[in-house]
Amino acid sequence: MAVDIEVVPLDKPDDVNVIVGQSHFIKTVEDLHEALAGVGGVLRFGVAFCEASGARLVRHTGNDDDLVELAVNASVAIAAGHVFVIMLRDGFPVNVLNQVKAVPEVCTVYCATANPVQILVAVTEGGRGVTGVIDGEPPVGVETERDIADRRELLRAIGYKL
Repeated sequence: MAVDIEVVPLDKPDDVNVIVGQSHFIKTVEDLHEALAGVGGVLRFGVAFCEASGARLVRHTGNDDDLVELAVNASVAIAAGHVFVIMLRDGFPVNVLNQVKAVPEVCTVYCATANPVQILVAVTEGGRGVTGVIDGEPPVGVETERDIADRRELLRAIGYKL
C-alpha cells in the first residue's frame, strides 16, 4: 500500500494561537468547549473536530465566530479523522493545555503554538492521518548568559514566574 505525505499549512493570523490534537469520539467538540469556557471569561476560541465515521462531518463550536471559522477551515484542510483544531485569542495554550489534555477523549496533542504551523498528513487508500507537525523555524544558535537573563526577566514580566 502506498503512502503519500501532504504538507498542510494552517492559515491563521499572527495574533492567534492554535492547538492541534487527536481524540476519539463525537462528544469531543462539546467537551473541549466546556474545558475552554471553564478557564475564564476573556478567552476567545473556536473548536473544530473531524468525525472519522458515520456522517463524517466537521463538528464545530466556540465563543468567537471568526475563530470558529478559522478552526473549521484548518480542519477541512487537514481532513484527517478524529483530528481537532482549537484557535485561541486573549489567552495562550499554556493557560488551557492541561484542561485540553484532561478531556477523556483526547488521545494526543500534536502542537500548541502561535508560530506558523504545517501539519504533515499521511494519505493512504484507507484515509488520512497526522504524522507530525512543523512548528516554527529551526534554531540559529545557543542562548548566551545574556539570553538566559533576558528569558528569565521576560517570564517574570509577563507573570509566568515569580
